[in-house]
Amino acid sequence: MTPIDKYLTYIRTERRYSPRTTEIYADVIERFRVWSGVSADDIPGALTLGDIRDYQVHLSEKEKLEARTINQHLSVLSSFCSYLVRYGVLESNPVKQAGRPKVPRRLPSFYRESSMEEYFDRTGWVVDPSTSLRMTNSDTSLRMTNSDTSLRMTKSQYRDLLSRVVISLLFGTGIRRSELIGLQIKSMDFGRNVLHVHGKGNKMREIPIISSLSQELLLYLQATESLLGRARAAEEPLLVTEKGRALYPMAVERIVAAELGKVESIAGRKSPHVLRHTLATELLEKGADLNSIKEMLGHSSLAATQVYTHNTIGQLKNIYNNAHPRAQRGGKNGD
Repeated sequence: MTPIDKYLTYIRTERRYSPRTTEIYADVIERFRVWSGVSADDIPGALTLGDIRDYQVHLSEKEKLEARTINQHLSVLSSFCSYLVRYGVLESNPVKQAGRPKVPRRLPSFYRESSMEEYFDRTGWVVDPSTSLRMTNSDTSLRMTNSDTSLRMTKSQYRDLLSRVVISLLFGTGIRRSELIGLQIKSMDFGRNVLHVHGKGNKMREIPIISSLSQELLLYLQATESLLGRARAAEEPLLVTEKGRALYPMAVERIVAAELGKVESIAGRKSPHVLRHTLATELLEKGADLNSIKEMLGHSSLAATQVYTHNTIGQLKNIYNNAHPRAQRGGKNGD
């Protein structure tokens, strides 16, 4: 086996990289091998500091790749080199000695408050005095019997309710997609209107939720047990499909894309992370302090939260112009 084949076998079997990730790594290494003009057996000889730097120039000037993509290539090559060092094929990792292009920091995108209000107005569920429950943008009704509090709904209606709850939770709490999937029924404290979330590093944090979201979750749990025909344990996933299976990452992505795609004023990327950015931006613009937002989002440092301050520059300008003494006097010299 060539050094490349051995490395790909290593990341696939020992590191348990996914087939797609392994494929990406293989492609990056093969592109470097072709550029260097060596065989798969001789590639260790091409992994020198000078070659790595020349390859960076090639990726930037010839292939016109962005800094972020170039860094991804370098990360793969660095991992390959570290593997070769570990098994005595290379003496050191040349990629670690080569500088990397600076990646411009991306400003977080977000949705306008009016767009989110439009979505919630269109998809809300209400309970009327006759114990009917209906969706505000639908003529169908979900009936509740007078003898108990169970809901009768079709699988299609359940999917609509689940989709609404996914958006409500992501926007209402700012949690990450992985955190949403990891929620259990016991994560919700209805007595205190608090959500317990396991974040990065297995750190637990409490997030307050508004009363309407709490009621929506109660309704959803009631509907889930009715659809599945059984009571659910506290340790079971909070959000499940109509078959009772836990949600998975791509299911959440599809729900968000489909739901937000119904709002004409929402353009561009539609993802759980943008909903997280949106909540942070809205809280900041409404006067919440950075430390409180940091704790709610589960950021490890304040620097990660400060990126949202760019979105409030318009508000800052208004405050400045209204409060600054020279701005009030027109900024005239001598005033």
